[in-house]
Amino acid sequence: MGFLTRTKETAPCTVTISHRFEELSAHVKFTNGAVVNPGDSVLVHGAEIMAPYGELVEEDRTATITRASWVERQWTRWTGDFEFMELCEFSFSEEVLS
Repeated sequence: MGFLTRTKETAPCTVTISHRFEELSAHVKFTNGAVVNPGDSVLVHGAEIMAPYGELVEEDRTATITRASWVERQWTRWTGDFEFMELCEFSFSEEVLS
C-alpha cells in the first residue's frame, strides 16, 4: 500500500446468494483470510449467479481486491461518519399507518 498508489491482489472466495422469504442477501467470504479495509474495492470474477426463489446458492470464485492508497483510506475513514449520518435520516417501523 503506497501513499498515493493502489495495489491489487487476487484471492479465492466463496459467494453465497440467498433468495428466500426470510432472507435476501449476497455475501463474499475470502477463503485465504484476506480482509477488506475502508476504501478497498472487490471485483468477483465469473458469470452472474442467479438463485431461484426459496434457495441458497454457494459458489467458489476468484476475486480481485484493489487496495486503496493511504490517502484514499484516510479520506474514507474521515468522511464515512457523514455518510452514515445520511442513513440515520430514515427510520424503519413496524407500525401500520392508517
